[in-house]
Amino acid sequence: MDVVNGLTVRAVAEDEVAAWERALFLGFHRPHAPSATELRRADWRPGRWLAGLDGERMVATFRGFDTELTVPGGATVTADAITNVSVLSTHRRRGLLGTMMRRELAAAAERGSAVAILIAAEYRIYGRYGFGPATLGHGWNIDLQRAQGLRDDLPTAPGGRVDFVTMAELATIGPELHDRWRLLQPGAITRSEQWWKRRTGAVVDPAEGFSEPFAAVHRDAEGTVTGLVTYRVTDSWDGSYPNCTLNVTDFLALDLAAAAALWRLVLSVDWVRKVSVSNLGPDDPLPLLLNDPRGATPHAANSDFTWVRVLDVEAAFNARTYGPPGRVVLAVEDRLGYAAGRWAIEVGEGGVGRCTRTTDEADLALGASELGSFHLGSETAARLVAAGLVTELRPGAAAAADLLLRAPLRAWTPDIF
Repeated sequence: MDVVNGLTVRAVAEDEVAAWERALFLGFHRPHAPSATELRRADWRPGRWLAGLDGERMVATFRGFDTELTVPGGATVTADAITNVSVLSTHRRRGLLGTMMRRELAAAAERGSAVAILIAAEYRIYGRYGFGPATLGHGWNIDLQRAQGLRDDLPTAPGGRVDFVTMAELATIGPELHDRWRLLQPGAITRSEQWWKRRTGAVVDPAEGFSEPFAAVHRDAEGTVTGLVTYRVTDSWDGSYPNCTLNVTDFLALDLAAAAALWRLVLSVDWVRKVSVSNLGPDDPLPLLLNDPRGATPHAANSDFTWVRVLDVEAAFNARTYGPPGRVVLAVEDRLGYAAGRWAIEVGEGGVGRCTRTTDEADLALGASELGSFHLGSETAARLVAAGLVTELRPGAAAAADLLLRAPLRAWTPDIF
């Protein structure tokens, strides 16, 4: 138990999940939300759920769970995924968030997590704890009349086919496909059994409800599933003319042939005039697959998404691959101590890199937040130097660092957690 300004922070027992959930709903401005206590108990783990208390009343919530985070090159590191963070408006500015966060990060480091990750509801909060934006959430709105369908010269899988599947079939097919796909996408995380149960309606959160989506998979000639898409259609009419929007909720494809086959389905549904893809990889070529790429316009929700906090610098940076051979020394300031010091990243042939402590002169000076932004290779040193967030100590060091750190595919986390 921790005490801060007359308040306490401690772990939540299983029989306290209902009270914790109530505090969470109040903190998220949803006092009207129906309880899902039994569903939440399935996610409860000893010591991983925290609460801030004023006397016996819960006034703040915090939860962490372990996941695998894919890094450039296809390896994974253990990440402490932080979620359900709230403090009631009556108890803000009294140290509850900082106390819960420091407690969680210390425990994650002790468990051996290389990084911690979260999705920041507000930009200015989490940098103070060493988190930096590391993946982008990106999507497209496609006007089908302007886009004029897919290009005819896109590859196909001879003998391949697309079929709709039931939710029960998706619950079996989806996890296996996702486990193959996630190793191809830096920033992807694991999907738990509970995740799939929620997405297929096997369990229903009363606060969210469940509306069954369309689900389709692509199979190659051997019957192996190589892609899937789920979507819902908003029924809307302009007088007697259909004016429906198709909303893509999940899209995974192992190759271009599977992607093209699934997009061809999505873009040809009767009555649909617009396709909304709210979350897709920032490097996904979707617009370039269209006959007129100008028919795709950026989604309004495009923004930073997953934030990374490095806890074990060597484990985090040794797991990933890099660009051409080279060396860069980073001087990191970290007021919580986990990443503080000078770190040399040396890259040999084939993109294999090694990160170690060093006493050599530094090339770049940065904070723990910027180090988190570097980890998955989507942010550039040159941009952060231009913004005054990173200091270039040796002329040309930012450009050299970018050659090493940038990944061929920008990081993307398709799942809210």
